[in-house]
Amino acid sequence: MDTQYPFLTTDWNSALVVVPHPDDIEFGAAGAVAAWTAAGKSVRYLLLTRGEAGIDGMPPEEAAKVREREQRESAAIVGVEQVEFLDYADGTIEATMDLRRTLVGALRRHRPELVVGFNHHDRYLSGRWNHPDHRAAGRALLDAVGDCGNRWVHTDIGPEPWTGIKHVVIANSAQPTHAVDITDTFDLAVRSLAAHQAYLEGLNPPVADVRGPLAAMAGGVGARAGVRYAVAFEEIPR
Repeated sequence: MDTQYPFLTTDWNSALVVVPHPDDIEFGAAGAVAAWTAAGKSVRYLLLTRGEAGIDGMPPEEAAKVREREQRESAAIVGVEQVEFLDYADGTIEATMDLRRTLVGALRRHRPELVVGFNHHDRYLSGRWNHPDHRAAGRALLDAVGDCGNRWVHTDIGPEPWTGIKHVVIANSAQPTHAVDITDTFDLAVRSLAAHQAYLEGLNPPVADVRGPLAAMAGGVGARAGVRYAVAFEEIPR
């Protein structure tokens, strides 16, 4: 029998979503973000890169501008106004102490109760090998979550330590545990992903239909959660 997903808790008010690239959020989490903001919760995005290496036919300096614009437009569709970029180099992220310290500083600044990361496992749920940026960024984030409340580490970066993180969840995880109902926000999820037009058109082959694949994914998760459409997350025990 297939695993049945319980719903992710909603006993939090503020969230920070941390991913390596523009479009990462939209492949699996934007519908949940739309549901959260519709319920009055504050959600902010933190991106490590501007995705400048993501479009083969476009020079990186141009792609960075295009993809930043598309990400901001995509975020606005699901009710997110604050989008921050850290300007690490796309395609070469490593789980270094520098990245970990930077993420600790971001967590202390934003002070979220829910932290959302992206698949840090070696493989995707499909079994394909995961992108190195995803693996490195996700693992550095999990380490930073552990550090951000300890006033005796990273003492030189400030601000005050933050111990208010209640939940940590991973989008697009190879080991999902919980679901968020996106039946009412599915159309927003489609629009949010479609906003990455230049990126989708630059893939090989180009992606023209985002509704079909999203419906198949969200429908499959929804069947395990008892709703029409849902997205899955892995909750990391605190």
